[in-house]
Amino acid sequence: MSRQILRLALLVPVLGALACATASNNAYNAQYEKLKQEQAQQQAMDSAAHAEAQRFAAIVYFATGSAQLDADAQQQLRWFADKMAAYPQATFDVQGFADSTGEEVTNQVISGQRAQACASYLSSLGIAPARMQVNAFSTSSPAASNASAAGRKNNRRVEITVR
Repeated sequence: MSRQILRLALLVPVLGALACATASNNAYNAQYEKLKQEQAQQQAMDSAAHAEAQRFAAIVYFATGSAQLDADAQQQLRWFADKMAAYPQATFDVQGFADSTGEEVTNQVISGQRAQACASYLSSLGIAPARMQVNAFSTSSPAASNASAAGRKNNRRVEITVR
């Protein structure tokens, strides 16, 4: 009988330790599942916010040979920055273009200056530069024919889109 009591005395702490380990493991698993569910919900919310932000874009037009932002351009960029305030994780492509007047080297430079002017203005409005990818495309993607003055005007532009 005393041997059985001794065995029981030794077995009780072991069983208690096993019960603690199981309870701890169950609590860990429950916490893990909760965090996994919260992460999935956050990803769904981020995805929905990104889709919402992608509805907005800005197009800014420029005078021939110029990278100066006029009042209309500044208004368009303020509008875009205001819309993007609700989407602090959104990143943007700021793409500069040129019409076909002038040399290609000059058009490449001016399209970059236009894109940079827009990015700098957006930065002055509180959009972090790290959120913007600035590129110059010169005459490579015309929005309209360069055969007319109206077409060339449409090609001297910067497009800002959410990535």
